[in-house]
Amino acid sequence: MYKICIKNIINGLFVDQQITVCGWVKTRRDSKLGISFLSINDGSCIDNLQIIIKNSINNYNEILKLTTGCSVKVSGLITKSPKDKQDYEMHATSLLVIGLVSDPRNYPISTKLHSLEYLRKVAHLRIRTNIISSIIRIRNTVFTAIHNFMNTHDFIWITTPIITSIDTEGFSNMFDILTNNKIFFNKKSFLTVSGQLNIESYACALSKVYTFGPVFRAEKSNTSRHLAEFWMVEPEIAFANLQDIIKLIENMLKYIFSYVLNKRIKDIEYCVKYNGKNLITRLNNFINNGFVHINYDEAIEILKKNKSKFNKQITWGCDFSLEHENYLTNKYFKNIVAITNYPKNIKAFYMRINSDNKTVSAIDVIAQDVGEIIGGSQREERLNKLDICLKEKNLSIKNYWWYRDLRKYGTVPHSGFGIGLERLILYITGMHNIRDVIPFPRSMNDINF
Repeated sequence: MYKICIKNIINGLFVDQQITVCGWVKTRRDSKLGISFLSINDGSCIDNLQIIIKNSINNYNEILKLTTGCSVKVSGLITKSPKDKQDYEMHATSLLVIGLVSDPRNYPISTKLHSLEYLRKVAHLRIRTNIISSIIRIRNTVFTAIHNFMNTHDFIWITTPIITSIDTEGFSNMFDILTNNKIFFNKKSFLTVSGQLNIESYACALSKVYTFGPVFRAEKSNTSRHLAEFWMVEPEIAFANLQDIIKLIENMLKYIFSYVLNKRIKDIEYCVKYNGKNLITRLNNFINNGFVHINYDEAIEILKKNKSKFNKQITWGCDFSLEHENYLTNKYFKNIVAITNYPKNIKAFYMRINSDNKTVSAIDVIAQDVGEIIGGSQREERLNKLDICLKEKNLSIKNYWWYRDLRKYGTVPHSGFGIGLERLILYITGMHNIRDVIPFPRSMNDINF
């Protein structure tokens, strides 16, 4: 018999059929009538499958040893369940115990509700809990949605280097790469903070491209929104301005939210129950209405009128803190907000300078409770302007020689953005700490294995 996923059983595909399933025991209870009830899960969905086992089965004594976490292979008949809590159940004809839990009393993932702080200490086992498994299935679905969206919009996926010799942002804290405390390459090298500069070179030949992979920041920010290693998707489009990518960002988010609600509604519903947030309404609101669009000057005026609510002073030219972002998204607009045209002094060197010579054609998308989830801009395609920006940021023109070449040889207006995947998943799932939405979190002072 082929092994069948519990997800397909729960969907009613195998009623009145003899099948085989494999999974891990969630619970076992025994009746005085010589019947045991196992609840098992195989990770394909949040639902468990109830297995009914009579004491007439050959190895019933083995079944009485099963505890939470044991792995089993079960064959039997799938029937409709008379119970309200489940639609289908299996009546076992055979059960093979694959792996026992050697010390059930000290099994780190018991049936009780563990705190998320505790689960981070056992990241190799926390996936066996309902909340983490739901998040990881949602995470996978977000990744799939992004690739699907890009494919249907004729983007070409480019894998960009993880090892680099330049700082994309111009002011990032980067991880050095050394071998036995020696420089391995012909110059200092680092783990990349972004694939953007590399992907721009391919956009200037293939028109519509994106990179998707891990990036690294050595920032000493031990907060619930920061990781040392996280994932970014970074599209780049030639012959495009800021308005083009604003439209693309909105359409992309609508697609991702719709895809997740369609494919992972039960996992989203569990996140709603776990976090007490009406995530489904929130996601549908964006799908139907899109984001609020304001410029930086408007955001400053809104915040100034409510300055008594903030710890940090509001002045033109300042970068927004989380308290400012939360006020705009949670209190004032109650929606995702797209803010454009930031002061050039607080943005990266590659952003196109506006005609006022004070601001750049940039966009930040901020979301409720999370803050910034997307940052993008029209890129500076004019070589003379780019050189000015490099000098103003005290960056070496020599180090960016190849990037300057893109402006020398057939330059074109082009634009792009980056989505921080973990922050996006925070928004979708309603989780509070970014360490809970990535399989193996790496953050300052925290790398267990």
